[in-house]
Amino acid sequence: MRPNVPWGRVARYAWEDHYEPLRSALTVVARELEAAGWRCRVVADDNALVDREAAFRAGIGWYGKNANLLLPGRGSWFVLGSVVTDAPLATRGRPMADGCGGCTRCIDGCPPGAIVAPGVVDARRCLAWLLQMEGSFPRDHRVALGDRLYGCDDCQEVCPPNQRSDRADPASAAAPGAQPVVDLLDLLAASDDELMARYGRWYVPRREPRYLRRNALVVLGNVADPRDPAVVATLCRALADADPLVRAHAVWATRRLGRSDVLSEAADVADDPDPLVRAELEAAVDARVPAAPAAPTPARAPTG
Repeated sequence: MRPNVPWGRVARYAWEDHYEPLRSALTVVARELEAAGWRCRVVADDNALVDREAAFRAGIGWYGKNANLLLPGRGSWFVLGSVVTDAPLATRGRPMADGCGGCTRCIDGCPPGAIVAPGVVDARRCLAWLLQMEGSFPRDHRVALGDRLYGCDDCQEVCPPNQRSDRADPASAAAPGAQPVVDLLDLLAASDDELMARYGRWYVPRREPRYLRRNALVVLGNVADPRDPAVVATLCRALADADPLVRAHAVWATRRLGRSDVLSEAADVADDPDPLVRAELEAAVDARVPAAPAAPTPARAPTG
């Protein structure tokens, strides 16, 4: 990692594509069943089937209070997939009994309090869900997002079964090509095609790169050095972006970093007619650092 670069954190399940090898393995099983004359369909990370519920009914694990499925001795550090078939397979009996007992660490450890009851997650507060929703990122949860660019592991990291699993079989360092963190300035400088080539395996609402930029700008406001000329230049480009969603979140990030001077010097921002941008200009923002003289604002590139 390069020093002095604002980074966005990626949840462990999205460091690399864990579903590709799972699908390949399930396909081998499906081909064997098809060769015997049965119909099959491989389903993994697909809205056609709720994998957790299928696994629960199969007796593989139990639901934790964070609504994730937990495997005995393994916790929740895994991905799920299924082979749906009409083959007469033997069942494993009844669903597994609860293994969490009175533990509430996931409930207590959720930053925005999204786990409102055991096994009940309010998606309107869940940071992982909010990063995948359309529209503006909810203003009330932007500070809680911290440095999370994609996903959130907090409720899993505090889970005792996961911690025991890590002690018994320590997780290895990120594999070559994995992405535990992302350079926010590099992301915000990339084209649409570049963004989808890099992060297209993530869930991006409507497959629109604007949402990657939206999320990156919120994180930038939470973690960046407001005195860094590269950060200021990135904010200036975002404030002049053709997309009002990007401009609006750039306004928030700029104000969050205490750089109201950048807003005052950016042409057209104060008179931006878009309602998203107007709302950000008028809303209260808890600046992370007090406003102070900082790096000079770079001149805007001429437009043709």
